[in-house]
Amino acid sequence: MKLSPEQIGIIRKHVDTSTISIDSLKDDVLDHLCCVVEINMQRGRSFDDAVQEALTELAPDGLDEIQRETVFLLNSTKIIHMKKIMYGVGLITAISMTIGLTFKILHMPGADELFNFGFFGFTLIFLPMLTMDRFKQNLHRALSERLRLVLGFLSAVLIGTSVLFKTFHYQGADVVLLVGISFFSFGFLPFLFFSMYKKSIS
Repeated sequence: MKLSPEQIGIIRKHVDTSTISIDSLKDDVLDHLCCVVEINMQRGRSFDDAVQEALTELAPDGLDEIQRETVFLLNSTKIIHMKKIMYGVGLITAISMTIGLTFKILHMPGADELFNFGFFGFTLIFLPMLTMDRFKQNLHRALSERLRLVLGFLSAVLIGTSVLFKTFHYQGADVVLLVGISFFSFGFLPFLFFSMYKKSIS
């Protein structure tokens, strides 16, 4: 059963109202939906039911998910490489902090250097990379989720920086700490508990 131009236009509206911005992907999605709708109508479904079944079968979470998955697949090698670097940096800096702290307890030489290197790398390299990764994953989520990530990152960096300032006896450590604690207490925590509240009642 061939679809009429009007029916194809209705299906095209579903595709156009999604956030798919890649033209070739739009055409592929439209062709696939039209084929599935034709098959469903041959099985005795009405046009409206056939369209809904085709949409649910192709993208249960909505057509917007198709573009995200396509972009991920196109960039999967680069994404995996970046994740290896990110978690490698996290592992090395965490090990450095742990060994530095152990050396400090045992009064062994090099303790301060190891701990400071690990702490500096974890706070100013790993945390920003982790935040960017999580932010990209949550681009399609609510603004409150994205703000929670940004505020959590800012507070962690500021508090970590204040610890470094204290370690090296730099001026301004107390001010940086107060700003970091303010971001954490009045920015990150309200968004965190609001998100937990919404999940608990949904």
